Amino acid sequence: MAEKTEGATPPAASAESAPAPETQAPQPPAAARASEYLRERPRTRLFLIVAVLVLLVGIFFAWRYFSSYESTDDAEVDGHVMPVSARISGYVAKVNVDDNQYVQAGNVLVEIDPRDYQVAVDQARANVADAQATAQSLNINVPVASVNTSSDVSSSEADVANALAGISAAQQQLDAAEAQLLQAQANDVKAQNDLVRYKQLVDKQEISQQLYDQAVAAAAANAAGVAGAKASAAAASQQVTQARSRLSTAQASLRSSQTGPNQVRSVQARANSAEAIAQAKQAALDQAQLNLQYTKILAPATGVVTKNVEVGMNVQPGQQLATVIPLDDIWVTANFKETQLKNMQPGQRAEIKADSNGRVYKAHVDSIAGSSGARLSLLPPENATGNYVKVVQRVPVKIVLEPGENSDHSLRIGMSVEPKVFLK
Repeated sequence: MAEKTEGATPPAASAESAPAPETQAPQPPAAARASEYLRERPRTRLFLIVAVLVLLVGIFFAWRYFSSYESTDDAEVDGHVMPVSARISGYVAKVNVDDNQYVQAGNVLVEIDPRDYQVAVDQARANVADAQATAQSLNINVPVASVNTSSDVSSSEADVANALAGISAAQQQLDAAEAQLLQAQANDVKAQNDLVRYKQLVDKQEISQQLYDQAVAAAAANAAGVAGAKASAAAASQQVTQARSRLSTAQASLRSSQTGPNQVRSVQARANSAEAIAQAKQAALDQAQLNLQYTKILAPATGVVTKNVEVGMNVQPGQQLATVIPLDDIWVTANFKETQLKNMQPGQRAEIKADSNGRVYKAHVDSIAGSSGARLSLLPPENATGNYVKVVQRVPVKIVLEPGENSDHSLRIGMSVEPKVFLK
């Protein structure tokens, strides 16, 4: 302990031997030092001024750029989804496509067994031939019936005229026979009176017997003449009756022939009915041919197909067999906030960035929906309540790609994209 004490330097002696610290001058403030530093280095000051100006200009152009467009991540590729359904019932005999196959418009997708419909076409064609033959036959009968009717009417009218002429002639003959009868009766009366006088004279022998015999013969002849005149008058009267009977017959025939136009119209009506039946049969044939065509179900557009049918299925009209998505006619449905639509309008340039490949597609705004997406939803919100909370709504905006942008069909319906619409 004593050795350690002797070898150690006393604290007082070490303090006395150390030199005393110098008194330091007060430092200037940092701003003053920086100002003095810049005064001493003018190039640094100029560089800082330029840097500040460049920064301000950059901020200005950045503000101009970010305020010149509106974008959203609530967007997806949209397009037409065309369901392909059967128009007839039948057995599926052939399916010509696979899922996700690219087809052209008019390609045959599905074939239904056509044999039943071919039989229906053949039967309908036979019915049409039969109906057309019947209509043609009745149409031929129409002019024949018309000519026959005209001939019958003319003949009946001639018969009536002849009957009237016959009555007139018979009446004249009757009048002549009656006149002859009156003459014969008058001659007979004279002859009988002469016979009485000749009888008295012959009895007195004042005349010869010869004269008396002549008077007797004349009286007998006149009596016979009266009988003959009566017979002629009776025959003439009978001829008048017969002529009147012929007139009645001719008039009846005329009335019967006058119904001919109605008969012609009846034949014409039957012909028209046959033509209508033929047209109905033709319509049935057309329908059968359409049904035969419907056995081949065609693609309504060019696109990618998804099938829902297999060979052996029995399908019914309206049953969906496939779906065709035309990738050449797609667009983007972007749901922008209503606060982003202030300066947005159709025709403005747009860019679409696809999440699938990072590619940017050129496009333009086509139209803006007439209502918000919430209003068109299945259960639209009801805001007429006391606990209403204002929520910024989103409005669908249709953005159409420029021609040829999706020529490789890389965009598919339902893909997520980020559209950017340039407002200025």
